[in-house]
Amino acid sequence: QVQLVESGGGLVQAGGSLRLSCAASVHTFSAYVMAWFRQAPGKEREFVARVTWRGQLLYADSLKGRFTISRDNAKNTVYLQMNSLKPEDTAVYYCAADPSGADLSAFSYWGQGTQVTISS
Repeated sequence: QVQLVESGGGLVQAGGSLRLSCAASVHTFSAYVMAWFRQAPGKEREFVARVTWRGQLLYADSLKGRFTISRDNAKNTVYLQMNSLKPEDTAVYYCAADPSGADLSAFSYWGQGTQVTISS
């Protein structure tokens, strides 16, 4: 069983930055592919970024250059650094984990989400 707890969300003005953290309670964190997703009001959940256990990165095309995912296997934590934030980045951000991570629609474990609100 994997438990994920996100933190770091909040209210930020447009152009600002936030760093989200996701702490995982799991024996072998390094064996899991970690990802961030988000869901804006009235919209479907969408993929943000993914990092494999070897550090291979994948980003949603629309977010490349502004968002950076990273992981610290020693701390069982994955991060999402978000820069140049825009009002359209407002959403609940979810951390997810999966042994494979190959299917972005089928991650096995999810956190409860953290709210990110960007004011204009």
